[in-house]
Amino acid sequence: MSESRHVPVMLQRCLDLLAPALQGPDAVVVDCTLGLGGHSEALLARFPDVRLVALDRDKEALRLSGERLAPYGERATLVHAVYDELPEVLRRLGVARVQGVLFDLGVSSMQLDEADRGFAYAQDAPLDMRMDQTTGVSAAEVLNTYPPGELVRILRAYGEEKQAKRIVSAIVREREKEPFSNSARLVELIRDALPQAAKRTGGNPAKRTFQALRIEVNGELSVLERAIPAAVKALDVGGRIAVLSYHSLEDRLVKQVFAAGAAITAPPGLPVVPERYQPRLKLLTRGAELPTEEEIAENRRAAPARLRGAERIREDVE
Repeated sequence: MSESRHVPVMLQRCLDLLAPALQGPDAVVVDCTLGLGGHSEALLARFPDVRLVALDRDKEALRLSGERLAPYGERATLVHAVYDELPEVLRRLGVARVQGVLFDLGVSSMQLDEADRGFAYAQDAPLDMRMDQTTGVSAAEVLNTYPPGELVRILRAYGEEKQAKRIVSAIVREREKEPFSNSARLVELIRDALPQAAKRTGGNPAKRTFQALRIEVNGELSVLERAIPAAVKALDVGGRIAVLSYHSLEDRLVKQVFAAGAAITAPPGLPVVPERYQPRLKLLTRGAELPTEEEIAENRRAAPARLRGAERIREDVE
């Protein structure tokens, strides 16, 4: 595997956002999406006193990044877990609070590049798309067994696909002849199903359908809905969280959690706002920050990235 193909997205900016929280001697930072370990390695290198806890649901990613992070010895603890399991992981490790949390919600370059995983529409592969291949239903099972209405809902909600009905009609017609097993057949079917005008915009016409299937197969949005509030809760006062999203559904979810944490929740008209209604979070980014043109030129996978950061500024008061 070539190291060169794995370029962590917005790396410097993520490190700078987290830096003020990671200066202490006992700081713990959590990389909730270890992948190939690019962000984790940079965190360990830049903050020599920091202890890293890194999660991934993909056993192959854990093996490869374990080799990469081996020089850091006991400073790095790698855990096979989905990121909404963070509270349980920290409890097992005896870590009460953490000073930094990083999420990079992109599909790792390894998953996109390993042909047999079926994430990429650019090459033919079995339609699997499970990040943890030991559990759950594959993309092929979703395509072959879900009722048409449910497929339309998934394509619209998770892929923001305007032509969902047209694509699903074609899928249902084709799966009756022969169940789906490989990605090339699905890509071809989508190309044939779409009207000419829809093919002229926004890259590969299969992109939105593949995104929708991936989110459904891995339960990504429901996992994220639990994970972001849990990560905020795990932060010490002064602790910071940085989240890289790659499509509007993820970004919206992160934005909502951060905005709720940064809001005053008191009923209007109180002359003094009691502490329990004060914001728990301070936003560190104005809206979502985007990668620079230089970065996109170097790493095309950075193009859709959106970065948001927040700092925990007070404890929860019941």
